[in-house]
Amino acid sequence: MAPNSRLALLLVLLLWLGVSTTNTIASDHADPTRLLAPESNITDLFLFPDGDRMTLIFNVRRALLNPPPYNLASFVYRVDFDLKTPVSFEDAANRARYGGTVLTTDSIAPTASVVLRLKNDATIDKVEFPGFTAPETIRYEAMVRDDPFNFPRFYKRNAVTMVLSIPRAAFPGNPSDFILWGGTYRNGEKIDHVGRSIRTQLPRFGFLNTLEPKAQKAALEDRKGTLDDIYNFLRGNREWWSQALAEFMEFTVLLRKYDVEPDVMIYSDRFPVGYPNGRLLTDDVVAQTCAFGDCLLQELSFIEGDFPRSTTNDKPFLSVWPYEAPPWPSAKETPPTGSIWPYAIGLLVAIGLVFWLIGEALRFLIKRLWRLWTRFVISAH
Repeated sequence: MAPNSRLALLLVLLLWLGVSTTNTIASDHADPTRLLAPESNITDLFLFPDGDRMTLIFNVRRALLNPPPYNLASFVYRVDFDLKTPVSFEDAANRARYGGTVLTTDSIAPTASVVLRLKNDATIDKVEFPGFTAPETIRYEAMVRDDPFNFPRFYKRNAVTMVLSIPRAAFPGNPSDFILWGGTYRNGEKIDHVGRSIRTQLPRFGFLNTLEPKAQKAALEDRKGTLDDIYNFLRGNREWWSQALAEFMEFTVLLRKYDVEPDVMIYSDRFPVGYPNGRLLTDDVVAQTCAFGDCLLQELSFIEGDFPRSTTNDKPFLSVWPYEAPPWPSAKETPPTGSIWPYAIGLLVAIGLVFWLIGEALRFLIKRLWRLWTRFVISAH
């Protein structure tokens, strides 16, 4: 590889890291990012059949303890269903990871949607059902409930939940296969995204949060090509730190060969319900995603939790509406109060002072050498 190409790849890596950092205002359940607007943060999406109806649960606002009012009214919460784009179940690996394979990803588009606006007390303000037949038969409610995600960091925490019971007859075309995804929007701009459980919580997928599913495969292919070039360049150098950077990329941001699929949830009547075929409240998705290649949250659950690792929620679920457990009592949340900026600024000042001292020393030395040289030249003549 030519030196100019290597320099370009390093510049791309630095730019990519900068872009990734600025795009982390949207995140998911276990991301370390503190959101600028926590109520925009999607935490869970569930879909499962209940007799002749489908139960849809859409949760936002992770680690909630504060009492209302919240900042919910400025957002639109939306779940889209594509009931037309064909899905294949022949690829066993994709079925295990994603529930199936979307055959024409660039044609993914909503056939029917659930569009919700909430009041700041976490109740329904307005709901619309474009594309559904007989929307008056759909039952819905919003409230604060126990966070159903089985993960130690979110035990004894709540979430804002939107629960819907949709008659099968309300879905147009009597579908047996469903493609669905959720999003948070403000002023028409997409802020956060959810499809397959846990996926956009992983560091390598953060950039998908602002993209609609039909655009995601092309974005994944483009990102994968760029990161593969950087990885291969770093790994091809003999310096140990270059090799170490390559290894760090491999376990954090490098896209795998099986990653280039849009982030949607797939449900089909052809198979038993439960992750990755839809999602049940009782699914232990941390362990299930680890079984097929994504183990970051599995490891964190051991680090932050007890042994043996819990495989169930911290509160039992209900068998009837609204299914999720009652909320934990409100308490004042205590976000971090310290800041790293004084230390960072102090370090920059110290580095600047060191460089200034070095510069002054060099300037003094050069002046001394110049004087000695001029004296030598004069005395020589």
